[in-house]
Parts: sequence; C-alpha cells; structure tokens
Amino acid sequence: MSEIIVVDDDPDWPRQFEALRAVIARALGDVALAIEHVGSTAVPGLAAKPIIDLDVVVAPGQVGTAIDRLSAIGYEHKGDLGVAGREAMRHPSGSRRHHLYVCAEGNLALANHLAVRDFLRADAAAARAYGELKRRLAFRFADDVDGYVDGKTAFILDILRRRGFAERDLAEIAAINRRPGSS
Repeated sequence: MSEIIVVDDDPDWPRQFEALRAVIARALGDVALAIEHVGSTAVPGLAAKPIIDLDVVVAPGQVGTAIDRLSAIGYEHKGDLGVAGREAMRHPSGSRRHHLYVCAEGNLALANHLAVRDFLRADAAAARAYGELKRRLAFRFADDVDGYVDGKTAFILDILRRRGFAERDLAEIAAINRRPGSS
C-alpha cells in the first residue's frame, strides 16, 4: 500500500492536465463530449495528492468505443470498480500516474466530481478548509486510504447538499466513496 501524501497546489497541474487531455482527445476524436479536469488538482490553491484526475464524458452508447480507443493507446480497462456508468482506466505504462474515468453523460459520479470541483473553485474559504482537512487526514491515515476517504466524505456530502443533490443520491455517493479505488 502506498503512503497518502498531500502537497501544496502546484501551478503546473493545469498544464499537466492539458497535456494529458490533448493525447486523450486525439485518441477519442468525436466520441468525447468533454474531457474534464476534476479532483483537487483542478482547484487553484487547493492542497492535493499530486495525481491528475480526468473524467471523459461520452454518450451512454459510446462507453465501449471510448474504452477501445483508449486501450489502443495503452490504457488498461479496470472495470467500473462498483460505480455504474463510470469505467476506470489505468494509465499507460511509462506515463505519469493519473486517474482516468470514462463516464456516461448524466452519471451520478460525474455530477459529483463536477459539482464539488465547481463549488471549491467558487469558494476559496471552502477550498482552504478542505485542503486543511485533507492534510490532517493524510497525516492521521498516511497508510490507510479507507480512513482518509472516510474522513473526507462528510465534507463532500455537505458540498453536494448545498448544490441541491437529493438525499438518495448522497447515500449512493457515500457508498461509492467506500469502494476500493474511489480516492
């Protein structure tokens, strides 16, 4: 198991995202409706694990095509990891570590990622508080990813409540956060 490390915001993260996005966009062509920079590295000023997270948004009927095209450039399909409508892809061997998900348009996990990102981008105080929480959790749960993720869940659910998510969706998101590979 790897150690959880949270670092200060790196102004190079947007450039790293753009470099990854360009390669992915070339491979996917018009199958991708959007390629979103999500997660903490997508929020300026936010402390984060130094791993770029990307969500590729496709029409529900195009998930398989996207997986095939990404596999052709070295990504490994890891399945949905228990999250319906969101397919995890392992980065190509020899490339910088990043998390890539193919998400069907309208998927709850995608809506979660975008809502949290957009909220934290718009509220610097909330972003600072979240960064401080992540640092405390990384220190406390340095070798326990489940403890780290569990510690963030209440904060995330509070943001989603403020963004108008239904309680049934919040329960599903909380369950998603408890699944392996959700960090």
